[in-house]
Amino acid sequence: MSDRVTVSVEGGVADVRMNRPDKLNALDDAMFSGLIETGLELAGDPSLRAVVLSGEGRAFCAGLDFSGFQAMDRDGNRGERKGDGGAPVGLLAGAGESPANRAQRAAWVWTEVPVPVIAAIHGVAFGGGLQVALGADIRFVAPDARLSVMEIKWGLIPDMSGTQTLRRLVRLDVAKELTFTGRTVLGTEAVELGLATYVSETPREAALELAREIASKSPSAIRAGKRLLDEAVRGSVEQGLALEATTQASLIARPNQIEAVRANMEKRDPVFEDPE
Repeated sequence: MSDRVTVSVEGGVADVRMNRPDKLNALDDAMFSGLIETGLELAGDPSLRAVVLSGEGRAFCAGLDFSGFQAMDRDGNRGERKGDGGAPVGLLAGAGESPANRAQRAAWVWTEVPVPVIAAIHGVAFGGGLQVALGADIRFVAPDARLSVMEIKWGLIPDMSGTQTLRRLVRLDVAKELTFTGRTVLGTEAVELGLATYVSETPREAALELAREIASKSPSAIRAGKRLLDEAVRGSVEQGLALEATTQASLIARPNQIEAVRANMEKRDPVFEDPE
């Protein structure tokens, strides 16, 4: 795993930190690799209960480190480095079975992690950094944090899955205004607009506290809830209702559901099994 991202796990909660503080955690090639590899590794861990995603130092993430990449060529590829098989390893290269390309997956991979991902934002979350945060399920933000859909400054559009995540969080007119202007939004306004969930003077500590609370619940129900709610915004009402019914049926009378009931009745902490 890249040293650009550090991970510690305690009580089923993964504390994931972007670790390039001297550059405000700006996204270079190693950071892209670190985010993707970390997300994929965590996604396959059945003992995982929740993830907190934050940045070391003075910021969450300042966005793309342009000094680390060559200019786009006419085919839209950043960089000319080739993999062992001769395929481009640029940011727009495919990313396996995911619908996201490599650039997109650094942010989109957090939607693919089956447990709740909570972003803790301080300092700045600009451009690609904001898109990484938007891939989380919940966002805590410092009141003086600065967020921006900054791509327009460079004559570009959000291309790290931000067009998909942003439109599910804010009104369409708000998403357009932020994309068209690239203006900076403070943490307090970010919550008002729907970019963030809660304002906190200590966003990482608040995120870890919520993650620990989530970790105390049935992991089967938590994973099912994330999957169900994510699918609800993609399909029709009919599909959503049918999925809700089948998902509930898959939980009822299973070991973790029975343990949740027993623990409540016996007024004790539950002991859950890892989901299959």
